[in-house]
Amino acid sequence: MVLSTVQVITMRAFLLLLLSNLPNFSCCWVPMYAPCRALHRRSTKIGVKNILSDIGDMLFGGDLVPQATLPYGKSLDVVNADESTVYAVQERGISFSGEDFDVWDTFTNTQRYWVRGAMLHLPGKDKMRILGPDSQVKAILERKMPSLKPTYDIYRGYGNEKIGWIEKKTFALMDTFEVFVEAEKRGPFGSSTPAFKIEGDFLDYRFSFKNSKEEVVAKVKKDGWVQFDAFNHYQIEVAPGMDPLLVIACACAIDEEFDEEHKKESLAKKD
Repeated sequence: MVLSTVQVITMRAFLLLLLSNLPNFSCCWVPMYAPCRALHRRSTKIGVKNILSDIGDMLFGGDLVPQATLPYGKSLDVVNADESTVYAVQERGISFSGEDFDVWDTFTNTQRYWVRGAMLHLPGKDKMRILGPDSQVKAILERKMPSLKPTYDIYRGYGNEKIGWIEKKTFALMDTFEVFVEAEKRGPFGSSTPAFKIEGDFLDYRFSFKNSKEEVVAKVKKDGWVQFDAFNHYQIEVAPGMDPLLVIACACAIDEEFDEEHKKESLAKKD
């Protein structure tokens, strides 16, 4: 008999609740990609919380699907084709541009990318550059101005090759962003078929990336899949074969669009 995903999660929740009533029992759950300094024993209550989070993950996206190819050809940076990867994204507290992020690899516990924004919000000047450990620019996000809807062009390297753009969908039942590929652009107004669709709760950092086949290729989550206690952050899980740098670039662009809402939400929680 083959059990469905919902049945497996339900059975797992029942077993943990049952074991939590036994004396001297402690549930130990160590995530696969956790940095060494962050590993510790978790209580049963947290284990149950993780199960509820798993159910939420399934509802807002589902399982990641490995990717064999990318719609824009060569990836922006190295791709892990064997297993999914998890990155921790932190917005810098002190920033002249307000668009600076540090991105850490949670498996190696090292900083992988530096996202640095421009100081002037002017046409041709409002850019975010993504740098690697060698200080080389891996990709550039440039806000399209003027524009009827939030739009960012995505460039490879130092900006010589535009691979596509991300824009907010105007008419949708929920907030939705779409990623288009430059090579598939048709006509002066661009392609009508997005290569990727991004949906979910952007204010609470819980959303997913899907390709044109409706396969989940990445997820973003505030309470991450791994224990990473170095700083407050949100996490990005990327499917095997998916370009992590494209996902990170899009997530940073979306973060900027909802920056004011995030600040208001944080102030409300403090009050």
